[in-house]
Amino acid sequence: MSIKISIITAVYNRVDTIGRSINSVQTQDCVDYEHVIVDGQSDDGTLRKINEKLDSRTVLSSEPDEGIYDALNKGLARSTGDVIGFMHSDDLYHDDTILKRVSDIFSGGDVDIVYGDAVFFQKDQPDKIVRIYKSGEYSVKRLAWGWMPSHPSMFIHKSIYEKYGYFKTDYKIAADYEFLCRIMTGGRLNVSYLPEVFVRMQVGGASTGGFRNTLQLNKEVLRACRENRIYSNMLMILSKYPVKMLQFLLK
Repeated sequence: MSIKISIITAVYNRVDTIGRSINSVQTQDCVDYEHVIVDGQSDDGTLRKINEKLDSRTVLSSEPDEGIYDALNKGLARSTGDVIGFMHSDDLYHDDTILKRVSDIFSGGDVDIVYGDAVFFQKDQPDKIVRIYKSGEYSVKRLAWGWMPSHPSMFIHKSIYEKYGYFKTDYKIAADYEFLCRIMTGGRLNVSYLPEVFVRMQVGGASTGGFRNTLQLNKEVLRACRENRIYSNMLMILSKYPVKMLQFLLK
């Protein structure tokens, strides 16, 4: 069975990194994919950079949006693939085989989600890894304790979005967390986890961008759990930080 993968990138004023992300998609071994780029009307040269790299598998739109999750929802609506993945405008795939391997897993059976791990790198130094993020088990129990798989390392069948809806745009940082809570509690999912690196992520994104963002993130994570009837509290959610520190020290 042939599987088409849609990769969605939301971007605004990332002229220094968007080319790297596009290259990472275009050098993948996978043949049947599309790259849906949703630009928020950048004014720093990002659009020029994107247009320099357009090919037959790139779908570009540029218009104002109401934030990253609104942009991702626009990308979801425009996607024509069987499977959806996300590539942040600062990030890149770990190697050129990721999409092919994901496609093979979806083609081989009844699978809803395929995901792997991620690593974080210093700004503009993709080979300088500062932290490893092991996604681990995707379960209600781990969600209750503040843990979710690395979202850019996740590939989800489009039928899941059609069944459960898109991202809630009143979340500013953790709409992906809320979505994963929603689908996990909505019914049985067939999930395949490969404990290996799928994505390299640049530090400094919304979820890793300082104390204020961290505070808002954890508030939204707790809200997501409560809205989806997952028992949690702030102490449970904050308990993940000592583990993250240990992962950093042992990287």
